[in-house]
Amino acid sequence: MKSAKGSGARKPPADSTLRPLDPGTAATAAPGMMVPLSSTSAYIGRFAPSPTGALHFGSLLAALASFLDARANQGSWLLRMEDLDPSREPVGAAEQILDTLESFGLFWDGPVVYQSSRLAEYQKTLSLLAQKGLTYECDCSRQRTRANNGIYDNQCRHRTNPPPADFAIRLQLPDISLCFDDRIQGIYQQHLPSQCGDVVLRRRDGLIAYQLAVVIDDAWQGVTDIVRGFDLIDSTPRQIALQQLLQLPTPRYAHIPVACNINGQKLSKQHFAKALEPQNTAFYLREALGFLGQDISGISRQESTPSLLQRAIERWDIQRVPKLANIPVGQQLG
Repeated sequence: MKSAKGSGARKPPADSTLRPLDPGTAATAAPGMMVPLSSTSAYIGRFAPSPTGALHFGSLLAALASFLDARANQGSWLLRMEDLDPSREPVGAAEQILDTLESFGLFWDGPVVYQSSRLAEYQKTLSLLAQKGLTYECDCSRQRTRANNGIYDNQCRHRTNPPPADFAIRLQLPDISLCFDDRIQGIYQQHLPSQCGDVVLRRRDGLIAYQLAVVIDDAWQGVTDIVRGFDLIDSTPRQIALQQLLQLPTPRYAHIPVACNINGQKLSKQHFAKALEPQNTAFYLREALGFLGQDISGISRQESTPSLLQRAIERWDIQRVPKLANIPVGQQLG
């Protein structure tokens, strides 16, 4: 990998041991109670793409918003590759993502972290939660959960006989409502049993699930601020619950609107989102800043990418980001 400081080759770090951190407030959040978030003078943000294909405009929005918020707060911006599902990761996709970020001037700090190098740490945490009696085996199908509007009804939590094989491992969430103050969207509250259900930590195919890995790695990297898409806001309460169960700090969260195509679908590889064209970086940056509600007055179409990015850092105002779930974009971007 190459960062702004030109620090070394792109490869997983040799030391992937979980660093102990001072825990944040771990009190259970009763209905209507606000979850206290960690406060620290040192800002650490991150961008954590899955290497399933080339970056598109929706990916750029998440990368740019998190980058600008970090730099405007004189903070660090880390890069983590969430490469936990080899079957969905084309050869060379991770390298292509890194090249694209560099072409946009979005240089990261320190080495790139590859989640595939940290499987032992996730397994340690699974074992710890199991020892505390907080996990159980589940062989319910995804179809069953989808039939219940995507909410798991905890069917396997009280089974007399656990499934003998081919099972997922779920976290037994507490019967509480969690409420947090999103820096963009405002107050967000979720009743875990009725609006979420017990969450998968290890999939039936043996792969570590996103919800576990993201919590462990955000704590390990000391992340204080997470800026990401609105499509992940409903995952935040369950992540906060897991942070509390593990006595880990809770970062501050900010969820930007998701870019969608003319059919109302989130820009994604599945919906054939167009890959970014590195030769048109200034064009994409101007469009992304407009999407994020930022002040682009006085910026000409001839402005270079480095100059445009520096202006964006100086003018960054997270309160100007639209408080919306999604915003449609034209065919040129989607």
